[in-house]
Amino acid sequence: MIHPYLNAVVALVQTAGEATLPHWRNDVAVTAKADSSPVTAADLAAHHILVAGLSALAPDIPVLSEEDSEIAFAERANWQRWWLVDPLDGTKEFIAGSEEFTVNVALIERGQVVFGVVGIPASGRCYYGGSSLGAWRVERDGEPQAIAVRIAPVDAFTVVASKRHSSPAQEALLAGLSARFGDLQLASVGSSLKFCQLAEGNADCYPRLAPTSQWDTAAAQGVLEGAGGEVLDLSGEALTYEARESYLNPSFLCLPRIAAWRTELLQLARTLD
Repeated sequence: MIHPYLNAVVALVQTAGEATLPHWRNDVAVTAKADSSPVTAADLAAHHILVAGLSALAPDIPVLSEEDSEIAFAERANWQRWWLVDPLDGTKEFIAGSEEFTVNVALIERGQVVFGVVGIPASGRCYYGGSSLGAWRVERDGEPQAIAVRIAPVDAFTVVASKRHSSPAQEALLAGLSARFGDLQLASVGSSLKFCQLAEGNADCYPRLAPTSQWDTAAAQGVLEGAGGEVLDLSGEALTYEARESYLNPSFLCLPRIAAWRTELLQLARTLD
């Protein structure tokens, strides 16, 4: 089953991604936002394409983008469905010249991810999926290939780690996992691609015990859920996206939904909460 908006959003994400490329590795000017995070012309180019395209696709569904997030909670609290958009996730990777930046769009309904699309402009690859839809990876001009999480480690237990963000709690969790599974293999990757590593079966777990915002995670969570994974807070509840005053997420864990070690991971994480 394909959601009626999904193919159009995949095409829109690819178009927005292409608009970032003229700025990539091209002495792009960087401006600091109010929270001191960087923004570039590429972020804004993708933002404008996505907002215009999503508004044309579904005029009745509001758009919440990282680059236009000053929308009062009183207004957002009444939304039933909305688009949650990160026009360029991994801006620091983009500025550094890395290929690990993404364009992200999720459709949210009553706080749940219906589907998400994650595009990688540098390669043309795109991931998309949702919990009731399945998940796919498609290369530029290629045919979609279904993807799925792996249920058990292949060789070493592989943990996806952020290139730029960690915390004492996260280091303690890694130490606990090492005590349980032996030497860990760490896969360091930027932006929302961390979720996609799990979704296509290249890793086993992605713990995030450091701050993220809702637009950082929603699209990739849709892909992971479609591939048979889940995203849980440290109490074991699914990460949700209902309207809140703050856009910040709690700490979370990404893992295969039926992993045999699920309970052990949650017990370990609770000792750090």
